[in-house]
Order: sequence, then C-alpha cells, then structure tokens
Amino acid sequence: MTNRNLPSERQKEFLEWEFGIFFHFGLRTFTSMKDTDKKHMEADTFCPTKLDCEQWISTIADAGAKYAVLVTKHHDGFAMWPSKYTDYSVKNSPWKNGNGDVVREFVDACRKFNIKVGLYYNPSQWGMEEQDNDAYNDYVVNQATELLSNYGKIDYIWFDGAGSEKHQYDVPRIVHTIRTLQSDIMIFNMWDPDTRWIGNEAGIAPMYNTNVVDSLHISVYTDAQEKQDTQFLPGECDCQLSGTGYNWFWCEKTNRLKSVPELMGMYDYSVGRGSNMLLNVSPDPTGQIHPEHCKRLLEFGAKIRELYDSPIADYSNVELEENGKYTVTLPYSALVNTVILEEAYADRWIEEFEIGLCPQWGSSFYKVYMGETVGHKRICRFPELFCDKVRICTNEKEGHLLKNILITYVE
Repeated sequence: MTNRNLPSERQKEFLEWEFGIFFHFGLRTFTSMKDTDKKHMEADTFCPTKLDCEQWISTIADAGAKYAVLVTKHHDGFAMWPSKYTDYSVKNSPWKNGNGDVVREFVDACRKFNIKVGLYYNPSQWGMEEQDNDAYNDYVVNQATELLSNYGKIDYIWFDGAGSEKHQYDVPRIVHTIRTLQSDIMIFNMWDPDTRWIGNEAGIAPMYNTNVVDSLHISVYTDAQEKQDTQFLPGECDCQLSGTGYNWFWCEKTNRLKSVPELMGMYDYSVGRGSNMLLNVSPDPTGQIHPEHCKRLLEFGAKIRELYDSPIADYSNVELEENGKYTVTLPYSALVNTVILEEAYADRWIEEFEIGLCPQWGSSFYKVYMGETVGHKRICRFPELFCDKVRICTNEKEGHLLKNILITYVE
C-alpha cells in the first residue's frame, strides 16, 4: 500500500525544480486594467509587436529557473491559443493576422532551453454563471483536451481556483480527461492535486512545513479551506517580480521592480522553507521581458548561485552522533552565516532543530539559530561568526534524517 505521507517520484522531481517563473501575458497587458476588473476587452486589443518567447525562456534559464508556467486563459476568458471552442482568442486578434499561437511558441521555447513546461488554465471566467452547467463543463473539458493534446508532453497544469468557489464542475470527467491525455502530468491544487498553493501571494511558506496536509487553500478570494484525505502535497509560493497583488499582468502604474534583497527574502521564505518559488514575470506590450526586468532576474539568479557554488563544508565533513546530532568540522577556520539543510523522506520528520557554532580556538558551541521542520530544504541565516565547527541538534530519537548539510558564507 502506498504511504500517502511520502512523496511520489513526480513530487520529488517537482521539489527539485525549486524555482520557476510564472508568465502573465494577455489582453490586460495592453490595458493596465486590474485583474479583477470585469470590463470587456476586445480581442483586437491583443497586438504585441515583438513577441519573443525565446527571449523569455533564455532569460529565465540563465537566471537558474527550472520550469515555467504560461497563463493560457485568465478570468476574462481570452484564449492564448486558437481554440476551436471560442472566438475570443488570438485567432481574432491582429497579431500575425490571426494565425499566431502563443502557447505553441512558449512550449517550443521551453523545450529548446530545457525548461519544464507548465500551463495555467482558469476553469472559471466572467459570465460562466449565465451558461448551462453541462455545456460549460463541455467547454472546460474541450479546451483542456486541446491544451493537453496539441503540444506534446506537458509537465504541469496549473488550475486557478479563483472564481470557482461556488461552481459545480464535473470533476471525475475533467480528471479522467487530464490523466488519460497526460499520465505523468503534475496537477496544481485542484480536483486531483499533486502540488498545492501555499495560501498567499507573498511568497511565504509557513515556518512549520512538512508538506503533509489534510486541507487546501482554493482561492485568494476566501480564507475557507477544502478538506481532503491527509497526504503529501508539496507547496508552491507564487509571488511577483514587480507590481502589486491586483496586477499580475504588465501595468506601468504599479510596476515597482523588487530589489535583489527582497527577492532573496522571498526565496528564503519559499525554497528555504521546503516549498517551490513561482516568481511572476510580466512581459511588456511589445511581447518581451523589459530590459530592466531581465537584468534583475539575472542578478537574482547570480545571488541564488552564491548560496551553493562555494560551500565551506558539506555532508562529507559531518560526524554523526547519537540523538540526532551532526557535528561539522570545517576544513579551515572561516566566517559562517548560512547553513542549508536537506532531509531524507521518511514516515517521520524533524520537527525541531538548533544550530550552534564553535568559535575559532574555542571548545564550546553557542546557539545561533532555532528552527522547526526541515523537509526538502531549510535555509538558515544568522549573524556571521568566525568559527571552526558547526553543530546541528535535532529532535530525532533514532537514526539520522538529514541527508545533506551545506555550510557557507554569503555577503
């Protein structure tokens, strides 16, 4: 019998991706309307002059992202591919004289640069409550079938629950369609999920995060959670490179670009607490990532690499002791301000730990950090100290669950 408190192989792979990019690009890119504004926009509003998905994906690959998620249909219902089931799509826009397909260009670019392919699809849209429910279920299934049949292997489908709070979907039919067309696909948060929304759009996972849950946050519009069987569902933290919570698409008025320290803070709060980070990037009306945004992404990626490129010590320097203690003797005395922990998957987990440093020429360890769970990864930062040894003490009663330890210094 499968232990549902342990991750599947697909879920392990998902957590290894760690850092992904969310692309919000569509009609609102050209209007600066808030995401919640229900005012109708004509299809001919969509008119990028230099759309270049390869520029998007090559940039994020250079920044170290491992996967990308494209918004294919948002709340407004506009399809970013020439869907047979609606006239409200790129086929009735002036872009490429109605012969373009953003989804195709995005998927092809991801494959060229070895980025995992994710497609966002919001099953709800403005006005759906006025339609026959059976007909609307047909519409959702038909569009999902197009997305999962016409573009080869899709690694991840991202269902947005916002707007679906009270709608009754034919869930068994939708799930059967998805799993039949793409047997290895990861589903985000709804119906038959493999991953889950962390519950906020600030990029912050909880301090205590085992990724074993019995309920799901479904929508940003409600605090209510949906009960489910207890199981392992890795968390994902969606957050923004620029803008505000109400503008995930390009908007000149709210386009404040986050600093590298801000971005690193969100990285620590997400990846550093055992979840994935999905950072939203909004291409501008030309259809490209703005040069300043490209620069910031590359700066952020370089800062992430600093965490891992030059560790002072790692698990090969560890002495295992009884009662969940790990002592790391540094190969040389050094300034230390960061410890990165990774835990092996088991039917139990670390729930408390502390880190102590032994100063140069000293013999005692002084506590500098206290934490809760470790999970896939825990990034622990503290004021720097010149030291010879690092000790991690956990609440383990038997065995040793930590599988990797990195000791480093990051400016």
